[in-house]
Amino acid sequence: MKINLGDMPQKQPPKASEGDTPKQKKLFARVSKFGGNLTRTQIIALGFFLIILLGTLILMLPISSKGGRVTPFFDCLFTATSATCVTGLVVVDTYQNWSLFGQLVILCMIQVGGLGFMAFLTMISLIAHRKIGLKERGLISESVNAIQLGGVVKLVEIALKGTFLVEGIGAVILGIRFSLDFGPLKGFYYGVFHSISAFCNAGFDLMGYEEEYMSLCGYRGDWVVNLTVVALIVIGGLGFLVWQDILEKKRDFRRYRVHTKIVLITSLVLIVAGALIFYFIEKNGILADLDAGETFLASLFASVTARTAGFNTTDIGKTEDAGKLLYMILMFIGGSPGSTAGGIKTTTFVVFLLYMKANFQRTRGVNIFHRRIDEDAIKRATAIVTMNLSLILVCTLIISATQNINLADILLETFSAMNTVGMSSGITRDLNTLSRFLIILLMFCGRVGSLSVALSFTEKKKVEPFAYPEERILIG
Repeated sequence: MKINLGDMPQKQPPKASEGDTPKQKKLFARVSKFGGNLTRTQIIALGFFLIILLGTLILMLPISSKGGRVTPFFDCLFTATSATCVTGLVVVDTYQNWSLFGQLVILCMIQVGGLGFMAFLTMISLIAHRKIGLKERGLISESVNAIQLGGVVKLVEIALKGTFLVEGIGAVILGIRFSLDFGPLKGFYYGVFHSISAFCNAGFDLMGYEEEYMSLCGYRGDWVVNLTVVALIVIGGLGFLVWQDILEKKRDFRRYRVHTKIVLITSLVLIVAGALIFYFIEKNGILADLDAGETFLASLFASVTARTAGFNTTDIGKTEDAGKLLYMILMFIGGSPGSTAGGIKTTTFVVFLLYMKANFQRTRGVNIFHRRIDEDAIKRATAIVTMNLSLILVCTLIISATQNINLADILLETFSAMNTVGMSSGITRDLNTLSRFLIILLMFCGRVGSLSVALSFTEKKKVEPFAYPEERILIG
């Protein structure tokens, strides 16, 4: 979540559009008055919270579960948070526990959570021909991580059209493939579900019909399923601003924004390097019994899905500790800003590395592609890295102190939750109530943004109009 620390507060509430009925104008005025007391980050955080709460209540209905039973509140809350925050960690198997209605509710939360609820509100406004005011544009800008306020509605249009197009293509390809196993109707339903889940980097699956929590292990050697899911994850994780840049400037790399260049190069390097490192770590482990084609697909899939998607084609619980550490590194970096992915984001990672390099070389400023990165971006990158790591370590400490679980597995779980990935060695179901609550908190902070959550409590505090005297201290 992009935080623009220099935003000026909007004093005037947005006005209702002409043609609205008196009741619509009255309702809009009440919503505007309520929203006027909140900052942008507070509105976004509150919006996600309300979606999670609504999803929890719907999932508790008997119609949402198989057998018509009421699923416990905390299981529903965990599932709703995981779906809305596009994480994929589950305490009950999606296929085994949820009915068709419950699965569709989860799918809707994944879609809304992946794109951001402000994108859907914008779509409704565009369909209703409602004029989008300055305050709404500011909220949309925050929601989709736009660099500037101008053109933000056009960016959302590109995001919505591109999302439904890519998801549609993925659904057709996967639907045709799954139809061979499940028949046309169920096959295309599976195609739609897994296409949306993959594009939104959610990691939810319906493959538990034979064994719970199977994910895509049954398709580890299937080229169509693997490459389609990988493509959906990567495209969804690039970010809508990158899409717009590529659409407008085609293949002219030199004309791309610095943001786009960083995202494309970093994503390619992480995918290739992650696959190679995973292969060398696991070639005598979980990859030992696979043929050449399965080994290639498993390594590529592990590298891509670990960045934020949460699917798996190999048993994560049997991965070497070095492999789990690689997963944690890739999960921590994640996808790119303004996308459906989680993590600190590729641009944050690169800016942080460049800042460290500049300090080591004692050079002035952070430069890349003949451009200088602004100081606010450097400060945000440092704050995000520090806050995310701090939250992960604190929650890991509490869980390890209260439960007798392997530390590497706990770290994998907390890294996965904080970076909205969904990869787990299988301990999610064994967590106690306190541990599950901490995982829920990490998933929420990871989706909304740890810095956003922190700023939502501090943005309206008065800053003193003076500075204290400066004094040097020893560092390092």
